[in-house]
Amino acid sequence: MVTKNKWFICGIAFPLLLGGCANGNGVNEKEYPKKQVKNQFVSVQEYIGEGYTLKNGEETDKIAEGKREEVEKAVKDFFLKEYKTEVHVHNIVGNIDGATVFVESTNPLHFYTYAVVPIDQSNKKILSDDVFSQEGQVEGAITEGLYRKIFKDEFDRLEEYLEKIVKEEPVTGRTIESLQNVGGSGYMTPYYFLSSSVSNDEAIKPVYELYMEDPRVSREKLRAAYNEQAFIPTYFEVVINLFMKDKETDPDEKVFNRVVNDIESMDDIPKGTYSIFVNDNTVLKQSFEGVKENSLEKTTPDEIFKE
Repeated sequence: MVTKNKWFICGIAFPLLLGGCANGNGVNEKEYPKKQVKNQFVSVQEYIGEGYTLKNGEETDKIAEGKREEVEKAVKDFFLKEYKTEVHVHNIVGNIDGATVFVESTNPLHFYTYAVVPIDQSNKKILSDDVFSQEGQVEGAITEGLYRKIFKDEFDRLEEYLEKIVKEEPVTGRTIESLQNVGGSGYMTPYYFLSSSVSNDEAIKPVYELYMEDPRVSREKLRAAYNEQAFIPTYFEVVINLFMKDKETDPDEKVFNRVVNDIESMDDIPKGTYSIFVNDNTVLKQSFEGVKENSLEKTTPDEIFKE
């Protein structure tokens, strides 16, 4: 199975850079005392990434901001060289050995991801030639963007449904700004994100290879390359993540049950494995984490399978 629930594992799935993370149910109480945790939660409608931190990144954050143009150029050059992808830099966050740079690709695929720019702290030097990404992170983001592209109609239907839910029920999603500034997790919308791995998913692998040969290849050719017979639902996950609109409100079980039942019955949305979370109104500023002990969830090992 692919890496599941990447936001819920460790912020956005880079534990080596984060240097400590939340448990599967949300906040790590050993790392964040209850009083401190309470003070660090913010309404999801207000959160745009402010307060997001990586362990021991204070000094590198200052260096990176002071040389922002150099950092941005290094990252843009990296994505063009390694992935033939133009990106827009949204946010730079210092980490223990450098800067984690959050970017967005919008054409020809749309996804969010990040790269790491090492910094020589003693000389305050940006190591532009040593930029790297976490293994499989960008490849997964491209894979998710490809799924969204070749199954456009199915994803449109899913997004229309979630927008309807938000209009009819007392729930909402994350802000676009938070996705841009601290998302970094592949194809994401305010209401869901995807989880995929080209190394495991034989169905999408020929699509990925065709795209990497020519990123301007047509949607029709990409769709024709997709190996439908090789598709295994557990290698492609859709994670629906909704929040209560009102502050100081517990997750609504009625809304949760409606979404679960609707997703189970819909047959015109993307194939794959679906996890569903309904959370209260808050996220933890430092980590982008929204799933907590009071969250309602239908996930491993009880996901919804669409084959």
